Amino acid sequence: MTAIAAPEAHPLPDPRGDLSAAVVDLLRGTPGRAVPRPGPVDPFGEDLLLALHTCYELHYYGFADVDSGWEWDAGLLTLRAAMEQRLLNALRDAVPGGTDLEAELEQLLVTPLEASGPSQFLLDRGEWWQMREYLVHRSLYHHKEADPYAWAIPRLRGQAKASLVAVEFDEFGGGRGERVHARLYAELMAAAGLNPDYLHYLNVIPAPMFALMDTISLFGLHRSLRGALVGHFATVEISSPPGAQRMVQALRRLDADPACTLFYREHVEADAVHEQVMRRDVIGDLLEQEPGLTESVVFGIQATNLLEDRFADHVLGCWEAGRGSLRDGEPLSATPDD
Repeated sequence: MTAIAAPEAHPLPDPRGDLSAAVVDLLRGTPGRAVPRPGPVDPFGEDLLLALHTCYELHYYGFADVDSGWEWDAGLLTLRAAMEQRLLNALRDAVPGGTDLEAELEQLLVTPLEASGPSQFLLDRGEWWQMREYLVHRSLYHHKEADPYAWAIPRLRGQAKASLVAVEFDEFGGGRGERVHARLYAELMAAAGLNPDYLHYLNVIPAPMFALMDTISLFGLHRSLRGALVGHFATVEISSPPGAQRMVQALRRLDADPACTLFYREHVEADAVHEQVMRRDVIGDLLEQEPGLTESVVFGIQATNLLEDRFADHVLGCWEAGRGSLRDGEPLSATPDD
């Protein structure tokens, strides 16, 4: 198996339009340069989403050869805020909103009679190249799994804080570096013959997964959206065990290296416990303290479901049409990457 190195800063991405090109060009220089204003741009399009992701990455590992001063550059933050507002407005326009939290939570617990989505497709009839593509898409999130939720910790109090930290403790390996979920995912990718390096596949992942990852960072970086971040985190923890179980079964059906299943087996077990903790001890205690955040939590759940559905529609639409779901449309090779 390929050795898993510690994450390193990735090179700046290839631009996907005028806005992302302008951001990449800025970051090649020194902080303090004049920044552009975003023109008309699709809030769910690759150009804005990549530009926003590039700005957000400065708060994670950053980029190779980019001055760290850009992280808090006032001009770049102004540009980022304009992009964030466009994405946030688009998300609010696309979901019903409301305050019926119990209905949203109950819906997350409903197991449909006929499961659908990428994990079910992979279980029923997926081929190895499609499995590898799916793992590439998800790497954008799993390379920094649980990191954005840590921003909620100083914004919570009492049991909500303590319980969220308990869930995060599991996500970060229970104090054991080799069990950190981001590392387990890197090992899964290596076992699947994929490159496990941090953001290695950044340039081939299309817009739908960027939309999901950008939204998590957006929720995490704004205290006013802490309720939405908790709603997103709860959605992931409540809904993931069935999908993770299907992924275990799909990998076994495809005769994958046994090391490929460890990541998903971990989530079947851990997230079944996290479901109750998030629902009762995090959301319940948070809203007892701050009932005014109910609408924000609902929004976080609905936005997450919206973006997951858009991602599933993209991937399944491509696969059903017999083409690859990554940016170039060519199916990912079934053989190990270099």
